[in-house]
Amino acid sequence: MNVDVDIISQITERYSALRDAEKKVADLVMDDVSSAANASITELAQQANVSEATITRFAKAVGCINVRDLKIKLAQSLAVGQRFIIEPPDHTSHQGIYESIKQALDINRALINEQDITQAVAMLHSARQVIAIGVGGGSTITSQELQHRLFRLGYPVVAYNDGLLTRMVAATADPNDVMVLISATGHTPQVIESAVIAKEYGVKLIAITPADSPLANTCDIVLPIIHQETDFIYKPSASRYAMLALVDVLSMELAVNHKRRSRDRLRRLKLALDSHRTGSDRQPLGD
Repeated sequence: MNVDVDIISQITERYSALRDAEKKVADLVMDDVSSAANASITELAQQANVSEATITRFAKAVGCINVRDLKIKLAQSLAVGQRFIIEPPDHTSHQGIYESIKQALDINRALINEQDITQAVAMLHSARQVIAIGVGGGSTITSQELQHRLFRLGYPVVAYNDGLLTRMVAATADPNDVMVLISATGHTPQVIESAVIAKEYGVKLIAITPADSPLANTCDIVLPIIHQETDFIYKPSASRYAMLALVDVLSMELAVNHKRRSRDRLRRLKLALDSHRTGSDRQPLGD
């Protein structure tokens, strides 16, 4: 099995064990990864003021087969983006966190299509079971949140977050089921494959994902999101708030469209919680 090894980390971890001449090469590479990836062995030797043999020894010392392999791995590291190699500008303001969340919600609120929400809600209400699929950080949380919202209203719902399990569930679902597939990118292979399998068996598919993504193109209804990542890589992505907001929209519409059923379930839930805990009657329902 091929395993992608981050060459930048390899160089950093092995730096102290390198010879002095090899450290010159390491410094040269780390100062400008892009130039090093495109330079010839002769150019690297001249720029580091070492011999070409030293360049070869350096490549092997950091886990590469040869200089060509080193350059390939450097190019691969560049593919993920310079912002993960070069220290980004500092934007550590606490207020900046809240502002980015607000901006994400404002941008994504404008994407809501009322007709799509109405169709999705009707589909969920008539489902034999709702299957929430999310693989990864924010998508996993959102799929679990959908489960937490809908069971309160009396809907049979379960969330799956393991890639193999999602395929198995997709293969055993039937046309009376609805699968809600959640992906911040729409490119996660496990989620797309599960959607394709479920579609073959007639399962109705709702996606919370970017429009025109591979996942979106597979599903019956798409509730689109937009994620706008910045160069400040240390800040958690605000896109998960857009996905969570859509879960709230769906659950509220289901509750409002079926008020008597929802009120009965929520009252029973409130009674069970109040007999278990203390506090005011305005506490959240089990959050």
